[in-house]
Amino acid sequence: MDTSVPHPRVSGLEASDSALFATLIKEAPIGFAFFDTELKCQRVNETLAGIRGVPARDLIGRRPSEGLPAELATAMEAALRKVLEEDQSVLDADLIVEMPTGGDKDLPPETRHWSSSWFPSHSAEGKILGVALIAVDVTDRRRAEDVIRRKEERYRSLVEASSQVVWVTDPRGQVSEDAPEWRAITGQTFDDYAAGGWPAVIHPEDRPRIEAAWRECVDAERTFETDYRVRTKTGAYRHFDVRAVPIRRGEVVVEWVGANTDVTGQREAEEMRGRLTEQLSAAALRTARLQQATSMLAEALTVSQVVQVITEVGRSAIGADRSAVALLDDDKLRLQIITPSGASDLADFGRELFQVSDPSVMSVAVRESRPFLAESPDELRLQLGRAEIDPFLQHTEERAWVGLPLLAAGAPIGALRFAFTRPRAITEEERVFLEALAGQCALAVERALLFEREHKTAEALQRSLLPDVLLQLPTMQLAARYHPATRHVQVGGDWYDAFRLPDDRLAIAVGDVMGKGVRAAAGMGRVRNALRALALNDPRPAAVLSGLDRLFSATEDVEQFTTVAYAVIDPETGAGVLSNAGHPPPLLLGPDTPARLSTAEPGTPLGWPSHRQQASFSISPGNTVVFYSDGLVENRRRGVDAGLDELVGAAADATPEVVGDPEILVDFLIDRMLAGYEQDDDVTVLALHVPPKST
Repeated sequence: MDTSVPHPRVSGLEASDSALFATLIKEAPIGFAFFDTELKCQRVNETLAGIRGVPARDLIGRRPSEGLPAELATAMEAALRKVLEEDQSVLDADLIVEMPTGGDKDLPPETRHWSSSWFPSHSAEGKILGVALIAVDVTDRRRAEDVIRRKEERYRSLVEASSQVVWVTDPRGQVSEDAPEWRAITGQTFDDYAAGGWPAVIHPEDRPRIEAAWRECVDAERTFETDYRVRTKTGAYRHFDVRAVPIRRGEVVVEWVGANTDVTGQREAEEMRGRLTEQLSAAALRTARLQQATSMLAEALTVSQVVQVITEVGRSAIGADRSAVALLDDDKLRLQIITPSGASDLADFGRELFQVSDPSVMSVAVRESRPFLAESPDELRLQLGRAEIDPFLQHTEERAWVGLPLLAAGAPIGALRFAFTRPRAITEEERVFLEALAGQCALAVERALLFEREHKTAEALQRSLLPDVLLQLPTMQLAARYHPATRHVQVGGDWYDAFRLPDDRLAIAVGDVMGKGVRAAAGMGRVRNALRALALNDPRPAAVLSGLDRLFSATEDVEQFTTVAYAVIDPETGAGVLSNAGHPPPLLLGPDTPARLSTAEPGTPLGWPSHRQQASFSISPGNTVVFYSDGLVENRRRGVDAGLDELVGAAADATPEVVGDPEILVDFLIDRMLAGYEQDDDVTVLALHVPPKST
């Protein structure tokens, strides 16, 4: 305001101006003041005077330093002098004022911020008359600005700390602002970024999916959240998680703000963890399968059984489509494929017998005592020769091969072969597994070969000891069966015998030597031959078993467990005498009497201290006596007492036609007693039937 300009005195107007001025001075929320050239306050309204909480009249005629705090007064007087000296306005000067809180002087003062503007006031001649002050309390605005600034600083710090890259687009998803952090990663220029935006550097495999999802979110105005690979300025790709949200003003989207987070390290760690987990799982599975193979091979007795186990385990462990085992012959010049029953795809290059010098998977493995690997037909041709291999490849679906030598004491005894109907590389872990499997196979094959040689020897020995043809008399019929416990094994310690004594009586013997193989067969032979020799000298059953006890104690191991039932029968009368050395009691059957077990003293096994007893019996015409080993009545699921009861029950169910024919009877009893059970011991049955007398 220019106080030097005279105003014409117009009736009514002066009063109105005075009222307006008085109202502004008293009621306006903005502070007003006028200072003369000596810095003394000439006019001030109550709003500005309220800075100190004093009436406006107390400040009239006084300089700021005479009524205001020193710091505030210094700032105000500096502004006044600057305006007076430079004749220039000072705008938006900040005044900091300590004011009573809520007008209460007992409370700690409150800091308030005032924005002040200082204007020179001139006379009509241009002389400075003083300075006008306008001050506005901007404390609330400053506080709001501080809050916003702190939020921005926290957000900026959070972004920097989390390695996030922030970008902004317009409402339609087009780039609207530069993103220096993004361009620093991707190497884009601003023009490239503005033209193509962030999708331009997304991996080609990810881009169609991302662009479609981004466009869908923009159209639907919903949050965009996904992940993709970004090409960096080095040309490599890194993984980023991205989240973009629409910024709304009211109901209208005004822009999109997105944040990208580099998660490459996390993804690589997850992939590494996944690979390690797969490797550990595969290793654990291979270990379990190797343990399974070891367990199964421990039960395999013959070479054929070993081959069956190896082919099954190899196929399931590495997914082989075909597998085979071949063994060297005695002169070490040829390999013979060992084929389990039912197998038809085990030949090597279409042959089951071939020379070690031939170009084949197994031949190379045996010749060089090392694994042979060919993951494709081309590699097979390279290693074995095109001319030799092409004819084979034309007639096979095999496309990858593995050959492993079977080594015993460092020397090859054969080879193991796996083939695949697709090209396939064998990993180092699979190779280690296969070599371990081949080692187990070699041990099992070597054990099986030894077993089979022993088996052949024992089988020949047993055949020489068991009667080829049972003795048959006009007044008596005999039938016998021998069922070995182990499949493919025909040798055990069970035996039976029937022979004529010098006095024409019939000697019947059934025995059981504990164990299997050559030792059991040899023990059986010794007992059988000794029994015959003793019987020819003194045929009485008690005398024969006592003689066997003495012989047994002198020659056999203490651990050897042997039982014998021995009877002497008069074929004309059916009268007989029986002595038992720990053997199961004979079974008696007749058409007119129920089936029953002999009640003769069972005695103790051979070699145990005992006074041998003998019991008399008589087989009437039409009756049958059955001798048997404990394998008929006892197994892992059935005790001997229960088995004896079942045997009597089975005999009771036999029809007269079955009882009257010993050949039928022995088969009937074996079938009934073994039905539903796994046979775990040899079974021997000998039946003696006295036909009814002709009328």
